[in-house]
Amino acid sequence: MSASPVGERMTALQPRLTAGEAAALAQRFFGLAGRLDPLTSERDQNFRLTAGDGRSHVLKIANAAEPAEVTNFQTEALAHVARTAPDLPVPRVIAGQGGVREFRLPSGSVVRLLTWLDGTPLHSVARSAPLRRSIGASAAGLTRALEGFAHPAEDHELIWDIRNAASLRPLLPAVTDATLRAGCEAALDRFDAETGPALARLPRQVVHADFNPHNLLTDPEARRITGILDFGDMVRTPRICDLAVAASYQVDPADPLSTLAEVIGGWHSVLPLLPEEEALIFDLVQLRMVTTIVLSNWRAARQPEHAGYFLRNLPASGAGFEALAALDRAAARACLAGLIRKDAT
Repeated sequence: MSASPVGERMTALQPRLTAGEAAALAQRFFGLAGRLDPLTSERDQNFRLTAGDGRSHVLKIANAAEPAEVTNFQTEALAHVARTAPDLPVPRVIAGQGGVREFRLPSGSVVRLLTWLDGTPLHSVARSAPLRRSIGASAAGLTRALEGFAHPAEDHELIWDIRNAASLRPLLPAVTDATLRAGCEAALDRFDAETGPALARLPRQVVHADFNPHNLLTDPEARRITGILDFGDMVRTPRICDLAVAASYQVDPADPLSTLAEVIGGWHSVLPLLPEEEALIFDLVQLRMVTTIVLSNWRAARQPEHAGYFLRNLPASGAGFEALAALDRAAARACLAGLIRKDAT
């Protein structure tokens, strides 16, 4: 990691183009005109571009602090998935003038155009067992599609990556709830002593790494995933981390183990867990929750004008973490193993 525990990309301000300036780029690079509506993003600036014929696209302006090779990493991964698993509901990168897919601005930002995916945002629907299983299966399907994909920027470091959990420790004071902060610290202590060394021995590959409810779309009945968005946190890491991310947002505090097992069972039905992966998943889910808790609080304190965006996943992660942390760890892991096998059948 860089000298800063979070790196320059996490602290740099987002691009701040006006809608008119963004429209000019869309016309210049892609020959498109239409209405531009802003979309939320952690580091970049995104717009929904609706053309006169009603078709929509996503115009993405990468943060100038994002290395161009990392943006290209995302572009090439989407192209890889389009070839290896064309039925997966992921965006397609659209080439612009001269067949170019990425246009570099003087500021250092890279401009791209993606297809728009229709669907109901996952964060706005009620959860169910079929939907949780679909989340796990969709994550596994995308991970399987990315097997074998390689890129020079795949090993870039991002603090959201669970394998970098130790880097969260200097940011713990941002968690103002003393009890929650102590629980996060205990999870990081376990990561240093046990989870981290074991995780380093597991199979690695490029993964999406951000199956959060704001990056997924569902069908009208909210029973299956129909869209996977935002490849901005993609990284090469132990593949089981992708499941941990997806599952961390789906834990119901009223029934934490069963709801967790539904997501894991969906994954296991597509990409069977190795015994070593199964042994770590309970702890890894909690670590992703810790990452969300710590970074959400830290970023909201630094940029209060964007606090609503940064804190949007905090309630679910905080409640889920407390529910899992209250369980007897050994008994919970044993129970979870049985539930995974039952749910995957």
